Amino acid sequence: MHEVHRQQRSTLARQRWGPTVCLALTLLVSAPVSAQKTLPASAQTALLELSNADISAQQNEGLPLAAFYQHVGQRLVWQDADRVEALVAALEGVADDGLTPSHYGAGRLKAKFQRSQSQDVAAQAAFDLSATRALLKALNHLQNGKLNPREVAPRWDRPPRLDALPVASITQAVLNGAVEQAFAQARPQRPYYQPLREALSRYRALAQQGSAPLFPSREAALRPGDRDDDVVALRQRLTYWGESGLVSGRPEAYPQIRIEGQESREFDRELEAALKRFQRRHLLEADGVVGEKTRRALNASVTTRVEQLRVNLERGRWIAPWFSHKPHVWVDIAGYRMAYLRPNGERWSSRIVVGSSRRETPVINSRITHLTVNPSWTLPPTIMREDILPEVRRDPDYLAERGINAISYSGEVLNPHEIDWASPGNVMLRQPAGQSNPLGRVVVRFPNSEMIYLHDTPAQGLFRRDQRALSSGCVRVEGVRELARMLLKDTGSGYRLETLINKPRSDINVNLPQAIPVALHYVTAWPDEAGEMTFREDVYRRDQRVLNALNRR
Repeated sequence: MHEVHRQQRSTLARQRWGPTVCLALTLLVSAPVSAQKTLPASAQTALLELSNADISAQQNEGLPLAAFYQHVGQRLVWQDADRVEALVAALEGVADDGLTPSHYGAGRLKAKFQRSQSQDVAAQAAFDLSATRALLKALNHLQNGKLNPREVAPRWDRPPRLDALPVASITQAVLNGAVEQAFAQARPQRPYYQPLREALSRYRALAQQGSAPLFPSREAALRPGDRDDDVVALRQRLTYWGESGLVSGRPEAYPQIRIEGQESREFDRELEAALKRFQRRHLLEADGVVGEKTRRALNASVTTRVEQLRVNLERGRWIAPWFSHKPHVWVDIAGYRMAYLRPNGERWSSRIVVGSSRRETPVINSRITHLTVNPSWTLPPTIMREDILPEVRRDPDYLAERGINAISYSGEVLNPHEIDWASPGNVMLRQPAGQSNPLGRVVVRFPNSEMIYLHDTPAQGLFRRDQRALSSGCVRVEGVRELARMLLKDTGSGYRLETLINKPRSDINVNLPQAIPVALHYVTAWPDEAGEMTFREDVYRRDQRVLNALNRR
């Protein structure tokens, strides 16, 4: 898969400037490098060999080195100390994007520059190429993501981003002495990205401080109104995570901070409100009670939060282009919520139930094309094989008790007592439409290879749980009928949902006049509507694989 990705980038590079590479290099080694410097003939051969090898190596990453030098008039641009200093500062700044500055040689550039200045023009040109390569590599990673998501994100259904860098604006920023401007332009211009960067900066700074005492394990939950020594630890942990006014002293003084006075042992209303805010940021039930889940969130290490933010900044780079779609439906798998951004700018959101850790909901980018009203449910092969067949083999009446029919591939209803359930062959299981049907009354459909869709459910009580990874992969939506009504209205459909539901027919498919983009994505740290950072459980255990890849050069 990695080789495929390299080939894609190589192809993209050849499409952009393949025939011009040799010409550009010839110009580079024979043209003046500045008003004062030209390349002497004795350096041309060595520099040409160096340049050809360098460009050839970088084609696999799609870095537009030749185009860069064409835009600057075949001059060397990194021969000024201030400009090199600005590049180093910009490269150091990618730490707030979750990237590693040393992967771009940030710590070595100044020394390499100083050495090159005391050497011949060939050495200066070699340094120039390495500095430009570092610049373009960092910008490419900021714009497109460092990693190929198909290599580190299971069941990723889209090709990796390969958007061409805006070479003209990059070179203009460099020549104007505004290197950081090129970096700012490369970062995703999406409302979620800057809050992620700011949160990472805060948590990295927090990691440099001492820690507060951990909240201790205890048999009984700690509740509002309690007077207990553990209330002191709760105040310290919440202050450590950013809540103010709960302790005396300054939070930055940890671990030396002290709490004094008997009132610090009282679980008062102010402390309860602070705890509820913390719980909401961690997608816990905001009940103001310290149970086991809240205790684990309070005692999480800062390093864990830093790593979460780095991983999700990378995911944010992968998906940035998708957010340009208006309208669109966004399904936040790990956040257990979905949102529909309507054509008029109105935002509708709802709670959802997603796949369990055994049957994960995949990442999908597609378009909603139609609705199914009063759906019957044909059980997917995995559910039939793993869930239903073992029950039927134990109890032949299992299907009848649940209103499930056994049917042939031609649609004929079969007698379940006449089927060899040890080896059923070409038998499908289907549940007719109705109030007890697991799909409810409405299914929102979009093309995908995983047979995933958004749907109604009779099990409305599941939406009240704080952790909702409970389904077999599809996404159950609270209030899906309202979503269906809006989709029909916003796309100019003449159908009315209530009229369709009341028809004495099942499996009524209604095409939308306009397809609506839909994305199902997995992010474990993400800003909420108010820009407040929320942290989610990595229920599918996907973060570590991305983190490991980010840490590799």
